Amino acid sequence: MSLWAFRWAHAHKVGVLRAALSLRCYAALRTADAPFACLTQVTPTRIDLLSNIMRTSIILLTLTLFFTFGLSWAQFPGGVGSIGTTAIYKDSSIFVAWATQCAVTRGYIDIANPGLGNVSFGHDSMALGKADNKVVSLGDRGSAVLSFALPIKDEPGFDFAVFENAFNDTFLELAVVEVSSDGVNYFRFPAYSNTQTYTQIGPFDNTGDPTKIHNLAGKYRVLYGTPFDLADITDNPLLDKNNIKYIKIIDVVGSINPAYATYDVQNNPINDPYPTAFATGGFDLDAVGVIHINTQSFILNTWATTQIKVYPNPFVNEISVFISQSNQYLSLEDMQGKVQYEVVLEPEIQGHRIDLSFLPRGMYILTIRDKDIPQFQRVVKLIKGQ
Repeated sequence: MSLWAFRWAHAHKVGVLRAALSLRCYAALRTADAPFACLTQVTPTRIDLLSNIMRTSIILLTLTLFFTFGLSWAQFPGGVGSIGTTAIYKDSSIFVAWATQCAVTRGYIDIANPGLGNVSFGHDSMALGKADNKVVSLGDRGSAVLSFALPIKDEPGFDFAVFENAFNDTFLELAVVEVSSDGVNYFRFPAYSNTQTYTQIGPFDNTGDPTKIHNLAGKYRVLYGTPFDLADITDNPLLDKNNIKYIKIIDVVGSINPAYATYDVQNNPINDPYPTAFATGGFDLDAVGVIHINTQSFILNTWATTQIKVYPNPFVNEISVFISQSNQYLSLEDMQGKVQYEVVLEPEIQGHRIDLSFLPRGMYILTIRDKDIPQFQRVVKLIKGQ
């Protein structure tokens, strides 16, 4: 039990015992045996009983305080190296891709003093590729939209991670994270901040605590990513979680002043170092690493846009086949389903001339398949004339 809790309990126990004794004495004074009643009626056994009742009450109160405040103040994974941490190092094999494009909208040096202008440190390209501690500063309420060569997919566990450049485990500049599958409709991860809100964390205070924050980028120190699970976002028909093309990072204005504060999902102001009135102010974005990519979606989209031309049709002796994608398998069957010709087209050549002079006149079915995914195919009906 803490010192303040002990003092509170001690004071209240003594107070109740004194009150009980006083009431007993007052009642006794109204009887004939008043001079001795107070001593004879309040026995040591009764005092012990009252003491036990108060002791039990104090234990229950302590447990209530612990479960009410203790668990809510420190319920999330801790910093780098702690048991149960979710921090992921940049060189982890779990990462399969990194952001390929980034567009930054700079925020204020100090949102409470717009005359200072916007932050200026770094360049959009600093957020591309693997985390390397080369960053672009977003400033107060600044943002960055990142895109990827392949869409991100929602699979069991974390799907991507955001990297910031915090120099230790307690100076934490935070950001909220949103995702989009169409670049128009963005959906935010439910962020939690159980950091106290009665004292502003100053620009040089090292008082951040990873166990009190969740789903906020910047939770971990430099070169360690804060992971996000797309399953945490409520399903919405405007969001395809298996085809996430854009991630938006928005700086948290760490002020607890309601005029400027950023709020979490519980409507708590998110308290982090403020003001950081420098050219490097706000969230410093290093990189976004992808854990789960949707290669199937990419292949489907690629196949849907693949251009195929077969000519002439009808033909006499040969046909020309043009395919805009490589790695294709071609087969030609007669109307009885017997394969008359087949070939794997050379990947470096898009145009192919095929000699079919050996075929008799008639109708044929030309099938073009993706060699790696045979179920993706195009069918062309051909006629051989004279």
